[in-house]
Amino acid sequence: MENGTKEGDDMQVSKRIENLPPYLFVGISKKIEEMKAVGKDVISFGIGDPDTPTPDHIIECLCQASRDPTNHRYPESIGLPELREAIAERYEKRFGLTFDPGEEVLPLIGAKEGIAHIALCFIDPGDIALIPDPGYPVYAIGTMFAGGESYYLPLTEENEFLPDMDKIPRQVAEKAKVLWMNYPHNPTSAVADIGFFERVVAFAKKYDIAVLHDGPYADIYYDDYRPVSFMEAPGARDVGIEFNSLSKSYNMTGWRIGMAVGNAKIINALMRVKSNLDSGIPQAIQYAAIEALRGPQDCISKHNAVYQKRRDKVVDILNSIGLEAKLPRASLYVWAKVPPGYNSTDFVSKLIEETSVVVTPGIGYGKYGEGYIRVSLTTQDEQLDKGLNRLRDWYDSHNQNWNNS
Repeated sequence: MENGTKEGDDMQVSKRIENLPPYLFVGISKKIEEMKAVGKDVISFGIGDPDTPTPDHIIECLCQASRDPTNHRYPESIGLPELREAIAERYEKRFGLTFDPGEEVLPLIGAKEGIAHIALCFIDPGDIALIPDPGYPVYAIGTMFAGGESYYLPLTEENEFLPDMDKIPRQVAEKAKVLWMNYPHNPTSAVADIGFFERVVAFAKKYDIAVLHDGPYADIYYDDYRPVSFMEAPGARDVGIEFNSLSKSYNMTGWRIGMAVGNAKIINALMRVKSNLDSGIPQAIQYAAIEALRGPQDCISKHNAVYQKRRDKVVDILNSIGLEAKLPRASLYVWAKVPPGYNSTDFVSKLIEETSVVVTPGIGYGKYGEGYIRVSLTTQDEQLDKGLNRLRDWYDSHNQNWNNS
């Protein structure tokens, strides 16, 4: 070392890392940690992480499997045959769809892993991915890592947060390799029907585009609504796959296990990428996933009943304090408008500073998320009530006039 300079200080990382924006939820978690460190009682409605434990029968299976020495060795990237079969069985029971477990099903180390990796299957430098805005940030991040460009599809309240594919310029559509979809939608909670998915299939066939549908919230639904799978649309298997996850359905976010189903060629391409980059899901966790998929399913309806009560409370309070919100039919989120005179970042900062309540700014999901906040329903009831009361008291203290705050 010379002149007090540490070795490696002039080391340069790749341009893709230099250009990488901070992941949205890392910033939120850091802010929460900072506030707690100075004694703040923080209540977070930020991250969609189920607050109740993984069901006991799944944990018991995991414990037993973890004691079996055969599960202490490297797993296969393609996953256990029994797990692929269980995934296919679940799709048949839930959606009436039949998949070949050996060719059309692929277990993942959480859906996020597959979502990030699949860009490597389709995107070469300069290729285009069609990405919803607002949307899950990883769609664009995976595209960037593969050297591609993101063309954003505006999702607005006027179009029920569905992309208008007729407005995609022909030259863009001809250059696009993939089209991302996500319904029930994060962050807006919008839903799509089979008619919409049929139009997606027609668009994909016209331009020879792979459709990548992200469906981890398909089992989180309310009232008399029941989400459909993209794969139910006629011709969907010809053009695309669907990602799904056990994280939200079975409260298994910490175990990192998901899946992709659909077009055999796409599944094979993703498997080839994965086999070169990871060593698969720990087998004990795979057995726990099999138990989740084949075991009692009443945990899903029980969790949904809890979320529905929270949804009703959140929407009622938000509307009462001037933050316009509609009742979502599915997903774990309420999408609400910020008051006049604020952008989403400023409003969220004001909430954190003056109430110690954390919500997610809509701008974090893209340009067209500006003007909104996302409120997660995965906060325990006592904390949820406490946080909502703080928001109502804070609003009352401003004499019910946001513009004077």
